[in-house]
Amino acid sequence: MSDFLTNHGVVVALVCAGCAVVYGVLTTRSLLALSPGNERMRQISAAVQEGARAYLNRQYTTIAVVGVVLFVALIFIQNIRVALGFAIGGLLSAAAGYIGMNVSVRANSRVAEAARGGVSKALDVAFRGGAVTGMLVVGLALLGVAGYYGVLTSIANESPKHAVDALVGLGFGGSLISVFARLGGGIFTKGADVGADLVGKIEAGIPEDDPRNPAVIADNVGDNVGDCAGMAADLFETYAVTAVAVMLLGVLIFVPDQATQVALYPLVLGGVSIIASIIGTFAVKSRTGNVERALYQGLIVSGLLAAAAFYPITKWLMDGVTLREVGHNPTVLHLWLCALIGIGVTACLFVITDFYTSTRFSPVKSTAKASETGHATNIIQGLAQGYQATALPAIVLAMGVLGAWKLAGGGTQGIYGIGVAVMAQLSLTGLIVALDAFGPITDNAGGIAEMAELPEEVRNVTDPLDAVGNTTKAVTKGYAIGSAALAALVLFNAFERELADKGKHLAFSVGNPPVLIGLLIGGMMVYLFAALSMEAVGRAGAAVVEEVRRQFREKPGIMEGTELPEYGTCVDIVTRSAQREMIIPSLIPIVIPVIVGVISVEALGGLLIGVIVVGLFVAVSMTAGGGAWDNAKKLIEDGAFGGKGSEAHAAAVTGDTVGDPFKDTAGPAINPMIKVANIVALLIIPIIT
Repeated sequence: MSDFLTNHGVVVALVCAGCAVVYGVLTTRSLLALSPGNERMRQISAAVQEGARAYLNRQYTTIAVVGVVLFVALIFIQNIRVALGFAIGGLLSAAAGYIGMNVSVRANSRVAEAARGGVSKALDVAFRGGAVTGMLVVGLALLGVAGYYGVLTSIANESPKHAVDALVGLGFGGSLISVFARLGGGIFTKGADVGADLVGKIEAGIPEDDPRNPAVIADNVGDNVGDCAGMAADLFETYAVTAVAVMLLGVLIFVPDQATQVALYPLVLGGVSIIASIIGTFAVKSRTGNVERALYQGLIVSGLLAAAAFYPITKWLMDGVTLREVGHNPTVLHLWLCALIGIGVTACLFVITDFYTSTRFSPVKSTAKASETGHATNIIQGLAQGYQATALPAIVLAMGVLGAWKLAGGGTQGIYGIGVAVMAQLSLTGLIVALDAFGPITDNAGGIAEMAELPEEVRNVTDPLDAVGNTTKAVTKGYAIGSAALAALVLFNAFERELADKGKHLAFSVGNPPVLIGLLIGGMMVYLFAALSMEAVGRAGAAVVEEVRRQFREKPGIMEGTELPEYGTCVDIVTRSAQREMIIPSLIPIVIPVIVGVISVEALGGLLIGVIVVGLFVAVSMTAGGGAWDNAKKLIEDGAFGGKGSEAHAAAVTGDTVGDPFKDTAGPAINPMIKVANIVALLIIPIIT
């Protein structure tokens, strides 16, 4: 039975992962066959491509230096299997982001050209561009986890436990890329955006994507390296880390004879979900022009297909599983219901985040209305909406945790039920990333239409697509944060179990001073990380402001249209700034847990709890508040509360500028930070026990 499962379970996962990669390749070929538009459009798109490629090349070079040091360290702290897993995870995560970004920066001009044919054609091109990134993320993540597990168990003859231990290294590799990509990309994109808006919109009074703005190309590049490559790396590591965490927890709590089947269970769940996601992409069609409905109907189709497929998979692999300790063994039905809870949590997080960030609902409308009375009231209202937006997600996550925990039997096996729910939640990752990458593609398409001076009817198509893209970007961030918190909970339990296997049976009670100290340090880490990230955006934005002002001052022909701006200078400024500024914040979740763990294991446990709880609330409040500020500005620009050029609009632009580093830099980067801290804790167990 074990050999049969090893051979067939891994093959199922690998075939499904291969389907995602093939989908990405075929979709890319069909997209590149479309017309990129006229000469001016191709020139603008080429400038964005060049800037994005140059930035990512420099970013990955910087990460590689840190990666080599950690690779060598892991050989001594763990073993060569873990170190190799670390390298595989890093390389695949980087590849997913790099390839996806390259497709996105080529899809932008093709969306602008397709917009000549109406909303349906432009939507189709933009979504397929995003779907390439989405399917590559899940395909390469599952390929890495299932492939390395298969090699270790079938070729190297390692036990399932040793193989899963090595996969923790793979998760760490993905996490390292993710925290750098999220943070560096966020600093780049928001530094450029802040600089472009403050001088272009407010001081010069020119439109957002006006080609006279020297920072406009840097802004478009930033959309791709931050929202496309950054989100791809973020959800790659969430997907891989969660799969590994559920595998690890399974082999720790179920009897050794069943280790193979429980290790393969999350991989096969992920595999069938990929097929459901591919089918769901074909459901994204709109004949009425309702873009949001078209996108979400693809997500619903995928969710329903995945939910239906989970039962036979659970029956095949988890029927009759037995716990190591005396307890109530989870049934097939209960585990399947845990998976349904995961999908339900995803749906709830989508609805809640949409409510707080969409122009259709009261939070954004109230923030826009507050702009009528000035900049300060806009800021106050946006902050308040961000804080309020934490309540419902916390309740949904709490109820989801309680439901999955109870269904799986409570205790340790209940934590496994939570792990199954998180794995099911991540079953929709392919389409979630597609929805997120849809945002920068449509944003760039609108920018190209503006800069290339395309007819107004083209902007009348790209602008609504861009508005929906802003909503989908906000919604997917809520999903990423929620899944990060639940994945970290499973990782923390795996940390406790690994300590118990080493003979350290610890209870992380607040009444224990070292645990309380750790809690305080963990909470401090989140705020310090966010503060350094926001300061970095402020410095990068200030440098862009000075450069744009200099060009306007020294080249008066720019505003008259007789001189061309120096776009490359702004791109270079934010590139150098992002590379320099991302190092210290990115090391926080790596260095501090190691120092605390060496001093006290109890304090390390408290630190992890503090990072998870505080990180969840800070990340949700930042991304939701930033999204509300952004769409409040767009609501006013569409004519509400005085429209463009009014005092309310100026206040809304200020709010949006404050919200930029909230929603696109610090907030999203907290996701991988939470998981990096937990994975580091797992990896350093040999030196702290």
